[in-house]
Amino acid sequence: MNTSLPSSARRVVITGMGAVTPCGNSVADTWAALIAGRSGLGPITRFDATGCAARIAGEVRDFDPTRALAAPLHPRGKEAEPLSQVLNPKDVKKFGRFTHLGAAASVEAYADSGIDAHRLHLDAERMGVNLGVGLGGLPEMEAMHDTWKAGGYRRISPFFIIQIAPNLLAGQVSLLLDFRGPNMSVASACATSGHAIGEAAAAIARGDADVMIAGGAESTVTPLAIGAFAQMRALSTRNEAPKEASRPYDRDRDGFVLSEGAVVFVLEEHGHAVKRGARIHAELRGYGASADAFHLSSLAPGAEGSARAMRLALARAGLDPSEIDYVSAHATSTPGGDGEEATAIAAVFSANKAALQVSAVKSMTGHLLGGAGAMGLMAGVLAIRDGIVPPTINLTNLDPACAATGLNFTPHTAVKRTVRAALANSFGFGGTNASLVVSRM
Repeated sequence: MNTSLPSSARRVVITGMGAVTPCGNSVADTWAALIAGRSGLGPITRFDATGCAARIAGEVRDFDPTRALAAPLHPRGKEAEPLSQVLNPKDVKKFGRFTHLGAAASVEAYADSGIDAHRLHLDAERMGVNLGVGLGGLPEMEAMHDTWKAGGYRRISPFFIIQIAPNLLAGQVSLLLDFRGPNMSVASACATSGHAIGEAAAAIARGDADVMIAGGAESTVTPLAIGAFAQMRALSTRNEAPKEASRPYDRDRDGFVLSEGAVVFVLEEHGHAVKRGARIHAELRGYGASADAFHLSSLAPGAEGSARAMRLALARAGLDPSEIDYVSAHATSTPGGDGEEATAIAAVFSANKAALQVSAVKSMTGHLLGGAGAMGLMAGVLAIRDGIVPPTINLTNLDPACAATGLNFTPHTAVKRTVRAALANSFGFGGTNASLVVSRM
């Protein structure tokens, strides 16, 4: 199997980041919470969860979907209308919540990239969007079904389809920021944003675009989603201690905590970024995608497919496993998945286990589903930038099977250290896997 990119492939760097998560409504706020080991999880407030086995979640709080429009940006050039006039704030409220979250994170990433100051000299047709969502507009589906049942067909909103269609986030961001290049949406469960970022990077590498906005969003803290995952016995039921409920690698973990949020990056061809004097956060070196072909909702034994994705990402990055200092794990806090992934990480990094740092930010953010892969990558990028690895909190009693791998899961407290390169994993139902490798320039 040929695992290398063509020698002519163009380098891809990260020049912008945006985030709206249970831990904060910006990258800075989210990162401050993560390195402090502060959980964003709590009791469900978006609906009455009485009677459900799981009554906790990671909700985005104090969020105004119109706030992003106030950013002093002119994506169509300084002489054209500002962002606030591209879209009426009243119209924003007609979109689905996952679009609200994803658009806000995208605007933050775009502003962070500094591209706005150069728009008069950049080709909008060379700038694209790949933003994924795992389940789409589930809150709006549930609400509109109730409306239809109560009032009939005439009560159905004409905006319903644009509230729920998964690709409407990518379309809305394209409209807002005048990105006229490749525009698409990925839906691959909890690997969604990992794949979206990897495929966006591939589009730049092969010359289809110079700039791509990429990542993912999700908002499924709803009665049906919480109820369905609870019926699968996939969710934690530590309802009296929500901040302690997500506990990857811990012997007493009892399931994941469902969360909402969005994390987005601006990816850019290296020469293009250098030419405009951009600040580069990290280089996106490698991307691996694989399938387990084993089970629809469980990892293959030893996470064999996940290990292949990691090895493929490393090979495409041109890096030896010993050059990776941090693995931002998928680890969701489920009894089976954490141990299988840990086994795969230990196998891939067998030669440098003693020097490797592994951690699971889901212990603080919960599981963002379609946004999870991007959340994990953000932890890797910021670990490289700031020289600090976020912890796995709530790791009180290490699972003996996880302990047997010999890995350091960074319990309780962030660790200051040089991070030359990091690998981020995301895996999803259907046996789909994505791994991304980033490094300092």
